[in-house]
Parts: sequence; structure tokens; C-alpha cells
Amino acid sequence: MDTTSTRAHDSLRTAPRALATEAVHAGRDDLARQGLHAPPIDLSTTYPSYDSRGEAARIDAFATTGAEPDGPPVYGRLGNPTVARFETALARLEGTEAAVAFASGMAALSAALLVRGSMGLRHVVAVRPLYGCSDHLLTAGLLGSEVTWTDPAGVADALRPDTGLVIVESPANPTLAEVDLRAVAHACGSVPLLVDNTFATPVLQRPAEHGARLVLHSATKYLGGHGDVLAGVVACDEEFAGRLRQVRFATGGVLHPLAGYLLLRGLSTLPVRVRAASATAAELARRLAADPRVARVHYPRIGGAMVAFEVYRDPHEVIASVRLITPAVSLGSVDTLIQHPASISHRIVDADDRRGAGVSDQLLRMSVGLEDVEDLWSDLDAALERRPVRAAGLG
Repeated sequence: MDTTSTRAHDSLRTAPRALATEAVHAGRDDLARQGLHAPPIDLSTTYPSYDSRGEAARIDAFATTGAEPDGPPVYGRLGNPTVARFETALARLEGTEAAVAFASGMAALSAALLVRGSMGLRHVVAVRPLYGCSDHLLTAGLLGSEVTWTDPAGVADALRPDTGLVIVESPANPTLAEVDLRAVAHACGSVPLLVDNTFATPVLQRPAEHGARLVLHSATKYLGGHGDVLAGVVACDEEFAGRLRQVRFATGGVLHPLAGYLLLRGLSTLPVRVRAASATAAELARRLAADPRVARVHYPRIGGAMVAFEVYRDPHEVIASVRLITPAVSLGSVDTLIQHPASISHRIVDADDRRGAGVSDQLLRMSVGLEDVEDLWSDLDAALERRPVRAAGLG
């Protein structure tokens, strides 16, 4: 099967389908007519071709527009049929023309910055909080960018002639603060708005419907959903996708085909997982808000499976005291994870900037999984009370 076969077949389908149906079928519409049920995994890095003149013409076309080459695949950095299935599916779920997958969420964000920077548009307007490494990438100017931090109401005033992107995350990592995406998109004018939609997923919101041109996911999280794949993806219009593919080809931040397969499989259960975990998270947020041992609870109006809460006791002791919940970074897996942002995910952000964005030293971030709510609450209740058990020989 060539890279574009699923896209060509997909373009013939015009009837709208519900999100749950798209999650199961998008990227797989051509399988039955090929006599297949499960999507194949194409592990090839290169592909034979006896038409070198034709290959030259296809490479020239890619260099001009970044459009996916017609016909059979050429080379792994140009594209892969298995990864293309995931890209097709994610674009359909987000309601965009295209999507481009990368080896990680940070590789995806870097590619978007490089696209605009290559046009001389190196200035970025961003709203805190963002994921800690995204914040660091912008603040440190590692890709030659310059950032102006502002609140959502100040976006329009922060724009400059060389502004290439406006970046927001909603709900934000780790405070779950929400942004009025439509209002921010209006304030951006002609400057592309990039929305990190990792926490919400297309199950809870589709930023493109509110005016965002770019929708970023750390696909490692909910899209994969099982803690076993590292990936990133940008959903966008085809013009921007072409530029992203050119950057991916040049920099090599490609997604492995096995990861593409796991992501496509993860999408099929995404609505079920997100809705089930969100119901449990809402109940845990309610109980935490009524608990005198908890100073404050952060839970977004949009819902979701993420809960953040500030505790009166030492947060490190809470982390050390969980037994069922896993103390670990990342999120969006089937099991519940908890971490201390000021120590891990946002440690790289300047302490004053971190606290100014609402990331207090008492804040804990919890990614709620699919366990029973009573078992999770029992573990949280005990962790808020017990003193951590110290390993033998460590005092």
C-alpha cells in the first residue's frame, strides 16, 4: 500500500460521522477493500524504484511545496504509510486538512517554530503557563526565537511585524487554567495561533473550530494512552503541513512506524478512555475540594482527566506515600499518575516565573486513569495522612 492510498480513499467519503465513529474508522477506511482488518505496519526505511527520473521529479515537487509525494513511498524521512494513517485519523478528529507527526511533542513544537523562523518571523507571543520544556525552549531562545510573555488580554498589544506565532495551552499544564480560544484567535489577526490541546484532546475541544491554525499534541499522552509510545503531532491546514514535512525531512524528527501503529490503535479508544477518566477525575476533584487537608483544587470547566491540587502538608511526602497511584511524570495513560510540577515537569522554568504562572511549590498534578474511583480515593486519602515509609538503611 502506498502512502497516499488511505488519503485518496478518505477523500471520497463526504458524509459526516460522529467523533466516536471517526476514532474507530479514520485512517482505516481502505482496509476492507484490501482484504485487511488490522492496519499493516510498514517498517521499511527505503523503497525500490527503477524510475530515477520520476523520483527526481517527485523530490523536486516535495522541495517546492512539501506535499506528500504521489505514488509509492520513497524514503522513511519523506513519509511512511503506517504513520500516514495516524496523521489522517488525527486530522479528521481535529477537523483540519492535515496533520504531521514527529518523534516527540517537543520535536513537533520545534518544527512549527522553525517553519516561521525560516520566514524571518522569530518573535513569539505566549501565555503562561505552558508545559515546562515548551516554556524553556522559548525563554532560552534555543531555536533563535524571542518570546514575549503576556496574559490572554494582552496578546494583540504584544504582536510585532516579526511575530510568527502566538502560543497558548488550554487547559494549561499544570494549573489547568483555561483560555478563551476564540477571543485569542481574534486578537491574533493574521498571526497563526498554536494551541497545545494535549490535555483536552479532540474529545473535549477542537481548537481549529475556534480559529486556531495549529493544534499541537504531545501524542505520548492521551492519543497513545498506554504509556508506551513517544510522539508529537501538529494538526493544521495543508499549506502549513507542507512546510512542517520539509522541516521534518531536513531535521530527521520522524516518527517510527511502530509508534504510528500504536497511536492509530490508541485513537480508536480515545473517546471512551477520556470520558471514563474524566468522570472519575471530576469526582476526585469534588472530594479533594471538600477535604480540609487540601488548600485548593484546580479542575477545568471543560472537564477532563487532569486534576491539580495544593496541599497543606509537604507535597513530597504525599508523592512518597501513594501506593496504587504511580508517582511519575507524563500523563494520559490508563493508570493514574501523580507528580510535583515544581520539582519535575516545570523545574526548568525560572522559579519566579513558575510561581507567577500559578505553579506553587505546594501544587500536585494528577493524571487520572481508568481505575475504580473508590480505590483511587482510598489511596489519596491515605497518602494525605500517612508519613512515607523510608527504605531500609536510608534513615
